[in-house]
Amino acid sequence: MSAGPRREGLAIAEPIGTLDVMLDARSVAVVGASARTGSFGEQLMVQLQTGGYTGDVFPVNPSYDEVMGRACFARIGDVPQPVDLAILGVANARLEEQLRAAAEAGARSAVVFASTYEEPRPGVTPLRDRLAAIAREAGMVICGSNGMGFLNVERGLRACGFLEPAGLEPGGICFLTHSGSVFSAVLHNDRRLRFNLVVSPGIELTTTMADYLHHSLTLDSTSVVGLFLESARDPENFVDALRAAAERGVPVVALKIGRAEESRTLVEAHSGALAGEDAAYDAVFDAFGVHRVESLDEMADTLELFQAGRRARPGGLVAIHDSGGERAHLVDMAAVVGVPFARVSEATTRRLEQILEPGLPAVNPLDAWGTGNESERIYVDCIRALADDDDAAAVAFVVDLTTQDPPEGGYVEVSKAMWPELGLPFAVLSNLGAAVDPDDARSIRAAGVPVLEGTRSGLAAFRHLFADRDFRARPPVAQPEPVAREVRAKWRDRLTGGRRLEEVESLALLADYGVTVARAERVAAAEEAVGAARRIGFPVVVKTAERDHKTEAGGVRLGIADEEGVAAAYADLSRLGPRATVAAMAPPGVEIALGVVRDPQFGPLVLVAAGGVLVEVLRDRRMALPPVDPDGARRLIDGLAVAALLRGVRGAPPADVDALAVTVARLSVLAQDLGDLVDAVDVNPVVVGAHGAVAVDALVVAGRP
Repeated sequence: MSAGPRREGLAIAEPIGTLDVMLDARSVAVVGASARTGSFGEQLMVQLQTGGYTGDVFPVNPSYDEVMGRACFARIGDVPQPVDLAILGVANARLEEQLRAAAEAGARSAVVFASTYEEPRPGVTPLRDRLAAIAREAGMVICGSNGMGFLNVERGLRACGFLEPAGLEPGGICFLTHSGSVFSAVLHNDRRLRFNLVVSPGIELTTTMADYLHHSLTLDSTSVVGLFLESARDPENFVDALRAAAERGVPVVALKIGRAEESRTLVEAHSGALAGEDAAYDAVFDAFGVHRVESLDEMADTLELFQAGRRARPGGLVAIHDSGGERAHLVDMAAVVGVPFARVSEATTRRLEQILEPGLPAVNPLDAWGTGNESERIYVDCIRALADDDDAAAVAFVVDLTTQDPPEGGYVEVSKAMWPELGLPFAVLSNLGAAVDPDDARSIRAAGVPVLEGTRSGLAAFRHLFADRDFRARPPVAQPEPVAREVRAKWRDRLTGGRRLEEVESLALLADYGVTVARAERVAAAEEAVGAARRIGFPVVVKTAERDHKTEAGGVRLGIADEEGVAAAYADLSRLGPRATVAAMAPPGVEIALGVVRDPQFGPLVLVAAGGVLVEVLRDRRMALPPVDPDGARRLIDGLAVAALLRGVRGAPPADVDALAVTVARLSVLAQDLGDLVDAVDVNPVVVGAHGAVAVDALVVAGRP
């Protein structure tokens, strides 16, 4: 027996041992099982019984001969057969002893709930490391420690000592969470979210969230994955798992905590994990179409909408209401959330006009409530008309499911009648979750219709549905043309020493990678500066080479038109030191900052940001995993607030965004080739004019491989 049918032909990475043995265990030893009412050991046994687990269960506790009608063994070594899973319901002080005993008895996996914290002792390996070593030597996998365990809902296997609901229906959601409270919260949901597997991996002694994500993709029943994520403790495997989910068309919905500085500190204190640069997670999520949510309410609405199984068509949202005020609220919130509305055709408008009562405008979003006469017929006919429009991607029936009399009528019947008839996504969206009548919502959900509980979270769920459609429609990333092998070898050799590259050499590196750069020379005397200006051609810029932040130090002189001006500028800047750079003046344009940063978890990332001094003031930036092709670069650029300037304002011509996109793509080649040898590549600014993009300043900081 297994957790579900396996997808054929998949090469899925597995951790030490195999997760199948643990998550599909046919036999379980419960170490610390108890008959004492209210104890953790009793609840471990109760949960196995509640789930309807049909495998062999062996209680282990020297204090009992029998627990819940089952023979109880003094030691796990006394159990008459090696078990697939040892559930260790014991305190920290006994964990090492009991895990070793389980390993010696042939147990193939274990769940550890205790914190595994002990006071550090000089010369003594920490408990967590000792436990991991025992598991590695025995070829065991461990879920935990400091977690809630797991529920394989399809098999009825509950390796959990906490009170979870009875009668859970299996479904297509795999939910993985670093928070134990969230583990219980999602299981106690009252909105018919149905799971095949729910795992609380804790501090991940041997198995990480990435391992469980890989495993979920081997199950035919998995239709969507939810992640409550503190950090990716196994970043490379995590990226591989997200890539596999994208390739298999399984949406991943993630709530990543640790965005604020204060919450990053709390995450580290809670789990010992490195929270990582938040923008790096955005880059990873964007690369693989992961849907990042901002709250558990948004998570629930999004999972419910994806669980329904329908994918958005091209176009925008059509929405039908019973309130003009709430319709205006929805329009306002859609602008904030970023949900487009369908532009319905004239034919659809005429069709609506034939259905609506007099005085109601035939528009989308539509307020269809008039006198209330024949309201059910009007709503059904209007929904059909809107759904038939060629630009309709999905339908929202935006009504507050307050208690109806009679209960089975009105909006409930309209919703249930529409679901089997429509082929595109359809959901009831209530503006106030607290006002939803639970019986009405239960009836609608039983018919397969999602009920989204909140204007913002419900609209966000539709946005994720549209984003999933758009991600699936992206063409494969076009690998940018590589540089010559000798060019790559030259710069790898140069950077291996760990020295930073000054501006002129940094610009030379960029030029070798196909980036258009301003011609520049390094000088250390006034006569050298004048000679460099003659060779470059006027007008020129003279900049100090003694400071990284040249502008703040008053170390830049622009638009110098003659030799006298160059000599004067150099004389002035020499107060900062003798080294200076003379460079060609770039044509006017918008300043953009580009770069490569090496994230401690995910490696080199490409950065696009508002340039000049704004890079640190506005923090208007986007990051991407390389490779980045020009299409991907355009998405990054379009996501910046400063993108409005690139489109041209107050009579300025539009900037050459295509040239900027090519520059970003070339920088991504550099990131792939050299990213393991640099801590940062800072190209600021790149001046983007009407006819090109030119890098005018750069700094490369080498690091250890």
